[in-house]
Amino acid sequence: MKTQIVNAAPADATPAKPAPAEQSEAAAKAVAASTGGIDWWRNGGIGVVSVVSGLVLWEVVSRFLVANPLFLAAPSQIFFAMVQLAKSGRLGHDIGVSTVEFLLGYGIASLLGIVLGLVMASSERAKQALQPWVSGLYATPTIALGPLFIVWMGIGIWSKVVVVILLVIFPVAINTEAGLRTTSERLVETLRCFGATRKQIFFKLSLPSATPFILAGLKLGIGRGLIGVVVAELFGSRAGLGLLISESADSFNMPNLFVGVLIFAIAGIAIIAGFSKLERKLVPWTKE
Repeated sequence: MKTQIVNAAPADATPAKPAPAEQSEAAAKAVAASTGGIDWWRNGGIGVVSVVSGLVLWEVVSRFLVANPLFLAAPSQIFFAMVQLAKSGRLGHDIGVSTVEFLLGYGIASLLGIVLGLVMASSERAKQALQPWVSGLYATPTIALGPLFIVWMGIGIWSKVVVVILLVIFPVAINTEAGLRTTSERLVETLRCFGATRKQIFFKLSLPSATPFILAGLKLGIGRGLIGVVVAELFGSRAGLGLLISESADSFNMPNLFVGVLIFAIAGIAIIAGFSKLERKLVPWTKE
């Protein structure tokens, strides 16, 4: 009968050390776990905490200090009013009308503003001809012309679209022109020396250089466009969040009034956040 002899390791033997690759992977996981909270805090956590804190403070002030919904509605009351408006079907209809007005006006104004900025930046004579109109109309209180647009175009959506266009187009045009004029002349001359055409110079140098300015103009236009929608609807409309705000103010229904106001605010926050993400992808070399 054969006996197998097993060489047992001594009790005080030192355990084998992990391979360097395993050590690196473990260290990377530890660093990722430790920085995950920091990344969340930097990438929006501060904003979330700020909004939540503001809502809590708003609730406390409206419930215990003011204690009168005719003067200040609490966030909980606003949420309940929003639910009731949604169930009745009015909120969805009003949001749809205001959204169409904003998208039409903002889209048309963005295209026209970029084209206008390109024309002014590419030709000195065009700038001299257009600059007085741009400066004058930009300084004109367009909102005060809302009733006139209603007389001209009726109470439908196009009178509101025109107000949005006039409020959005000029920031976009001015920023587009400024961005194109900041293109380095040395880089332009360098590309010309290498035989680049005007089209190549524009798409490879001028347009990328102006993109941060164009996006800044589009961001400025978001707030102005939303203001244009609500103010134009206040002058006269068949539907829309501006009409909801106007009717709620007339009847001292503060919860319903704040529903319209908060929807515009949330829309502005969401659209600007989307533009910020788009900016990080299109122009990653810039910092917010």
